Amino acid sequence: MYNGIINVYKEKGYTSFDVVAKLRGILKQKKIGHTGTLDPDAEGVLVVCLGNATKICDLLTDKDKRYEATLLLGKTSDTEDSSGEILSESEVKSSEDEVRNAIMSFVGEYDQIPPMYSAIKVNGKKLYEFARQGIEIERSPRPVVIHDIDIKDISLPYVRFSVSCSKGTYIRSLCRDIGDKLICGGLMDGLVRNSVNISETGMRFDIKDALKLKDIEKLVEVSEFEKYILTIDKMFPNLKKVLVNDNGSKRLRNGNVLFKKDFLNHGDEAYSMPEKEDGTECLVYDADGTFKAIYRYDESIHGWKAYKMFF
Repeated sequence: MYNGIINVYKEKGYTSFDVVAKLRGILKQKKIGHTGTLDPDAEGVLVVCLGNATKICDLLTDKDKRYEATLLLGKTSDTEDSSGEILSESEVKSSEDEVRNAIMSFVGEYDQIPPMYSAIKVNGKKLYEFARQGIEIERSPRPVVIHDIDIKDISLPYVRFSVSCSKGTYIRSLCRDIGDKLICGGLMDGLVRNSVNISETGMRFDIKDALKLKDIEKLVEVSEFEKYILTIDKMFPNLKKVLVNDNGSKRLRNGNVLFKKDFLNHGDEAYSMPEKEDGTECLVYDADGTFKAIYRYDESIHGWKAYKMFF
């Protein structure tokens, strides 16, 4: 079984679930998950966890992302993108400067109303399930942050721009809001996710390194796929690496609390003694240098408790 994290290029027309399903067939394993869902019409970086790495999917959800989007002014749709039913069409009367100013006014924090066609749950049901039944649900605005916008091209009614934003930001809704501000309406006509920053770990996944499904299939055939898998411990470059001694190895295998006497004061600069500060995490390696778990210091017991095990 493959264990680790890969950077997949999700192609247009696939759902994120489709990508996982196809990977299960290619890799011949069931234990696969993804983070940061992409719409079917969007393409680009999709971070996928394999095998034991699915245990850290919950740690990789808080992200900043960069997209390249195409905005079509003068039209609105029920999905807020070009795949939906067109609801209105208007003439675009704004000048290029007015369009530019309107777009740049969204840089910073603003309250965004999420689209009906989204996976946000209301009373245990996803919004898109209501939308498919023709039911409109009132949505509360949610604070999002637009870190920066770089306008690449304005060829009205189309505008192409790059945007860096916080988690929970819908670019479709940003396009809608820009169109509303210009009083002509707008929808998203294309979207590419260029990068994902994992804020908890400091890791960055770029589109230039992403593998398409056909590439992964070829790599598996020639037994070279493992070269492209990022091991779990590499996802946490900011955490200290620590080694356990023989006694500590026994306790580690059982997921027991570890104490200072269980660690090996290794001479290698890559490893050190763990910090004794409440809540501080460390990467724990067996005596032979094999990564096994993430442990967290608990001041109340003066020891380290298992947080995530990767046996």
